[in-house]
Amino acid sequence: MHSLTLYEKWKMSDVTMEATTMLPILKKKLAFLSGGKDRRSGLILTIPLSSDQTSMEELSVTLDYLLSIPSQKCKARGFTVIVDGRKSQWNIVKTVVLMLQNVIPAEVSLVCVVKPDEFWDKKVTHFCFWKEKDRLGFEVILVSANKLTRYIEPCQLTDDFGGSLDYDHNDWLNKRLVFEKFTKESTSLLDELSIINDSDKSSSGDKEKLADSALLPSFDPETVLQTGHELLSELQQRRFNGSEGGGGGGGPAWRPMEEELLAQPQVMKLLDSLREQYTRYQELCRQRNKRTQLDEIHTKVMQVVTWLQGPGSELLKNHQAIGDSIRAAQALQQKHEEIESQHSEWFAVYVELNQQIAALLNAGEEEEVVELKSLQQQLSDVCYRQAAQLENRQNVLQAAQGFHSATQELSQQLDGLLGMLCADVAPADGASIQQNLKLLEEKLQAVEAGLTSLRQKGALLTEQMSSQPPWSLEETESPAGEQQDNVQHIQAVMEEMQLRKQRCEDMVDVRRLKMLQMVQLFKCEEDALQSVEWLGELLDALLKTHVRLGDDSQETMTMLDKHRKFVDVAQSTYDYGRQLLQATVVLCQSLRCTTRSSGDTLPRLNRIWKQFSVSGEERQQRLELALNFHTAAEKVLQQECVEAELLDEVDSSGKTLLDRLTTPVIFPDGSEQYFGSPSDTATAAEGVRERLLLVEEQRLQLQDVELHDDDDDDDDDDEVLNGQEARLDVIGEELSEKEDQEEEDEVEEGLEEEEAGPQDEELDRATQDC
Repeated sequence: MHSLTLYEKWKMSDVTMEATTMLPILKKKLAFLSGGKDRRSGLILTIPLSSDQTSMEELSVTLDYLLSIPSQKCKARGFTVIVDGRKSQWNIVKTVVLMLQNVIPAEVSLVCVVKPDEFWDKKVTHFCFWKEKDRLGFEVILVSANKLTRYIEPCQLTDDFGGSLDYDHNDWLNKRLVFEKFTKESTSLLDELSIINDSDKSSSGDKEKLADSALLPSFDPETVLQTGHELLSELQQRRFNGSEGGGGGGGPAWRPMEEELLAQPQVMKLLDSLREQYTRYQELCRQRNKRTQLDEIHTKVMQVVTWLQGPGSELLKNHQAIGDSIRAAQALQQKHEEIESQHSEWFAVYVELNQQIAALLNAGEEEEVVELKSLQQQLSDVCYRQAAQLENRQNVLQAAQGFHSATQELSQQLDGLLGMLCADVAPADGASIQQNLKLLEEKLQAVEAGLTSLRQKGALLTEQMSSQPPWSLEETESPAGEQQDNVQHIQAVMEEMQLRKQRCEDMVDVRRLKMLQMVQLFKCEEDALQSVEWLGELLDALLKTHVRLGDDSQETMTMLDKHRKFVDVAQSTYDYGRQLLQATVVLCQSLRCTTRSSGDTLPRLNRIWKQFSVSGEERQQRLELALNFHTAAEKVLQQECVEAELLDEVDSSGKTLLDRLTTPVIFPDGSEQYFGSPSDTATAAEGVRERLLLVEEQRLQLQDVELHDDDDDDDDDDEVLNGQEARLDVIGEELSEKEDQEEEDEVEEGLEEEEAGPQDEELDRATQDC
């Protein structure tokens, strides 16, 4: 049994990898995340191989640690791995690339192996990474350092590869150590504070038995918070300096990395959680002190019994109304303030007496303690009971004002909504209808919210009136006559508002349906016009840009397939426009109105579609002719012995294709339109003529062989050769004329390009491959 390596122990255990436990490995800089991104916004992982033997176990551990830093969202975009093999051997580079398949196959999108300038070429031929792409799960390319910018922007590469991205590995490692130390301490402190806070809730019935030592965490929260703030300040400062283009001063330049790689979001989250738990902890301590103080104060309270149980209670009993409006409730509030003012004078006397009794209790005279406590308890009961009556009356009056205010506000909202429903809405356009519909919904929501608020305030008012404390020990029930009238008044107001709201809701449903149909009608009309414009743009693109016929049969076949897809797009656009127009007719019948634009939209749509169909058919026929021509020509050029009939067939099909290029497209209305500009047509014809010239040369070679085999027909052969040379001269003259014509067409093309505007982005995407 061999001893387990460090890597195997980490793999078999559930312990989180930390920079402290693997610091010697991380210092070797076997791999690093510089913060750069590829063109897909994926992170760049760099593996700088050295001339020394690289430990695959240590490299695997380093990769596992680095891949644990980014978030899952960041990993989903994939990694671009740069394996710098300029100072290493080919076998090591190959081993590292194959190792990536087992370590991070799902996250790797591309592996760029930076090779030396002068060797490996023969070795590379024995191992082609591109053949192993399906097995590896990612693409591997061999590239020189100076050509790495073809795949990654220079600003995302470090200076080792000629880039401008600054990266300091030691600085990054130091920050990781500080961050992990803070994370460990803050997590432990959070757990302790959480246990302390939760234990206080669970032991709420026996708080005195909770030891003070249980409230002391193992770490000082202030120290941990200060450490976290210093770390966060450092990260934010470095991010700011990095965004300004350097580290400033004499320190190394630093560029901020992707947010997932920075510790700043995690530090902020830990600080927020720690502050929250620490705040709860401080509140716990404060509550304990407060409870102690309240318990002490509760034992020293005094009240003036005679006046509070007599005239004071009678004043409150005689004022139980809630009023029927805001003004009436405000008048009752003013009267209640006068009553409170009279009670305040007696409460001041109670405070003075309470201080005197407290002083006597602190003196500790045993013979007076029992009597003082008995008197104190009697006065406290009367005082608290009267204060509760005052507070309850104050709460009732405040709830009454809120209820009357909500009633008045809801009544005004219902009046406004009803006025809007009674006014007719003229269909101007879709935007105005949507605006009116939005305003209607907002008013209805405001009414619903107002009614909900009214119900809540009515329930609160009823609850306040029903929860009135008893007046004295002898009289435990309150007069119920006036209270019953108040409850009936509250219920009657809420029922009336509910009935008014229901009537408005019925009217809103009818108005909403009509307005939604109007919005849909305008939307269908606008989309139908848009489909006409799209179809017109597709037709314009077909006639102006779809001119090339391909240089060989394979390219022509590809262009033919893309043309069919292009026609399918146009067909979908046409069908979409027809469906919109049919929906417009249905909506118009439902709304009993005539549409504004669909009357001339349908003829326009049909006319453009017919023109597109004719143009598309002509384009397809030309591509099919070009395919037949290139197929036959390639067959002729690939054979050594070719029959004259086959040569004549190629010549005939080429001339037919040339004639077809100069033929315009004739639309159903009799108008004509050519494909592309004259220079585009000449360019397409040039490829056909060049291939015809190659076929003619093949014909000459064939006839030359026949002349050498038959000496008796020398005169006839000379005549044939002269005829072929004459044909070549004609083709050469045609090419010369074509070149002159191209120069004139280029001048005309320049003028046309100055007048032509940029094509729509969607049209470019639809026609790019065609």
